[in-house]
Amino acid sequence: MPEPTLQDAQDAIVGVEHTGICGTDVHAMQGHLPGVPAGTVLGHEFVGTVLATGGAVTSINVGDRVVGTDFTACGNCWHCRRHEHWHCPRRRFLGTGTSFGPELSGAQAEQVRVPFADICLAVLPRGLDSATAVLLCDNFPTGFAAAKKACVAPGDVVAVVGGGMVGQLAALAAQHHGASVVVVSDPVEARQSAARSTGNLATVPERLVPTLHELTAGRGADVVVEAVGGATGLDAALLACRPGGTVASVSAHVQKTWSFPLADAFAREITVQMVIGDPLRDRDSMLALATSGLLGPAHDLMRTADLTSAVDAYSDAAHSRYLKIVLTV
Repeated sequence: MPEPTLQDAQDAIVGVEHTGICGTDVHAMQGHLPGVPAGTVLGHEFVGTVLATGGAVTSINVGDRVVGTDFTACGNCWHCRRHEHWHCPRRRFLGTGTSFGPELSGAQAEQVRVPFADICLAVLPRGLDSATAVLLCDNFPTGFAAAKKACVAPGDVVAVVGGGMVGQLAALAAQHHGASVVVVSDPVEARQSAARSTGNLATVPERLVPTLHELTAGRGADVVVEAVGGATGLDAALLACRPGGTVASVSAHVQKTWSFPLADAFAREITVQMVIGDPLRDRDSMLALATSGLLGPAHDLMRTADLTSAVDAYSDAAHSRYLKIVLTV
């Protein structure tokens, strides 16, 4: 592929050091996302060193080691001023073709072009491991937003449906927000073990509701984070939620429709929220938490591989052999 070049005065070119494989990348590779033709450079999670900047970039300098964001936004429009960067009319999502806006080449490469560099890049704090910092681009913002938007409060019982990396980070975020107990549900024993290793309870999907009822005298979870995708995850989340509780769905849904149990949800006053992580809105808080060591346990759940072995790494990701794969460039 040709090396990227500066196309706007607000651009920067970043030499990539680490780049993550996300579930969204796997969906794109498998043909589940529209608008991602063959030849698209995938990847929207990256850490690297700034190689060049446009003339209007003021806060990022050549030589800075930076962490990026999975999508770009202008920072100045009506939505951005309301901290709703995902809805910026100039949003571009890296490495997903035209699925979420105008095409922007991804970060699973030696270099990546970043529009609105002052807004979308942040200098990497000293002492923060760059492979771990990849989680700040998408996975941790998504898990963090789930706990934040669902208003997890001290003492809450939280359930997480799906023990992938986003689910694991949502569990850590719920702990940070004061949850008294977090129960992670996943059919894979390795993911259950990972959840236990970070201080959570874990169970198989069919035992989630009985486990919650034992913990809550039959009520169910105050907050349920759905991190699987599609009807299966949403149905399980609603069953696990107590009357008056909240379901926060953070999956990148590719299923077009879902048969919503309207009468039951109404009778139980269930709040259902669709949540997309916003690393621009929450980055300062997340950087502070990462620097303090909150993501330390998550680092132990990651596997690194070389960019040249990306084909095998994608196969591993598609078959859920690892919680998170980060490519070293």
